[in-house]
Amino acid sequence: MAGTASVLTDDSFLSRLDQRLFSIEKILILIGGLAIFSLMLMAVISVGGRNFFNRPLPGYVDWIEQAMPLIAFVGIAYTQRVGGHIRMDILVGQLKGRLLWLAEFVSTFAMLVLTLLLLWGSWAHFQRSFDFSVPMWSRDSSIDIGLPLWPAKLLAPIAFFVLSLRLTIQLWGFGRAVKTDATNPVAVPLIEDAATQAQREAESVSGLEEDSK
Repeated sequence: MAGTASVLTDDSFLSRLDQRLFSIEKILILIGGLAIFSLMLMAVISVGGRNFFNRPLPGYVDWIEQAMPLIAFVGIAYTQRVGGHIRMDILVGQLKGRLLWLAEFVSTFAMLVLTLLLLWGSWAHFQRSFDFSVPMWSRDSSIDIGLPLWPAKLLAPIAFFVLSLRLTIQLWGFGRAVKTDATNPVAVPLIEDAATQAQREAESVSGLEEDSK
């Protein structure tokens, strides 16, 4: 299941790398959120134009196709950092100490291998679309208004590259935790139980209430 995680920081080189990459991930997820908001505005304009002026927004479907990689891919590294991806933690949740960090290390390594394969495949897919010698540098375009497709296809390898960096940092963190038998390692998501999540949410709500007074 998807969980909520806390990520500890300190003054170590690993933690500084984690925080710098996290700043990039926050920018990417902001861009993804703006893309979703833009599609909402375009939907309002398209439906309003169809209903009131019998003229929907030209190329609305084409723009949706362009924005889909922003929605689907740019937030995966951020979600991985905060431990928000789907997890089968029935077994892992019972592990403690080095055994837990070893299990996390193995699963993170498997994810990194898969991500590198996806990065290689998506980059090859982008290269088949991009060509400096053709108009708009694109060998293919959208059906309605002829938007070049290579910008959308480039977003996938960029997102997978950032995710591979995130997984590498976490692999480093889990590996160091296995070596030192750390209780609370830095730069890795520490999954919280339901009671801890509820306590943090309660503290957050109470803090908002105090600020509003």
